[in-house]
Amino acid sequence: MADLFQLFAVSAVVMGISQTITRERLFAPLRERLGGKEKFCGYLVSCPYCTSHYVAFVLVPLTGTYPIRVVVGGWVGTVLSWFLSSILLTVIAAFFRVLFWFVDESQGLVRRRQRTEEEEVETRRVIRQQAEQQLPDAPRADAPH
Repeated sequence: MADLFQLFAVSAVVMGISQTITRERLFAPLRERLGGKEKFCGYLVSCPYCTSHYVAFVLVPLTGTYPIRVVVGGWVGTVLSWFLSSILLTVIAAFFRVLFWFVDESQGLVRRRQRTEEEEVETRRVIRQQAEQQLPDAPRADAPH
C-alpha cells in the first residue's frame, strides 16, 4: 500500500513540476531563451508531457520509486527498471494533468462568470449615470417646494 501511495505521490510531483516549468510565468524566460515551441529545445520545456519525462527520469532514482522490476539482471536490468518506471510515472502524471485541467477549467468558469456579473453590474451603473445626466432638471419628489 505504501508503494502505491509513493507511486501516485511521485507521479503528482512529476505533474506539478512539469506543469510549473511549462506553463507558469516563472519559467517563461527559460522557454523563450530556448526558442519556445518553434525550436526543438524550446518545445521540450514548453510541452508538459515532454517535460514530465525528464522530471520522472530524475525523480525515479532520487525517490527510489521503481514500480516496475524486470527479470534481467545487471546494469541492463537496472536501466530497464529505471526507464520503464519513469515512463509509468509519466503516464500517471498525464492522467493527473487531465484531472488538474478539469479542476482548473471549472475554477476558470467560475471566475469568468463572476467577472461577467461584475461587468454587467458596472454596465448598468454607467447606463444609469448617463440616463440621469441626460434627464432635464425636473423637480424631484423629495425636494422641498
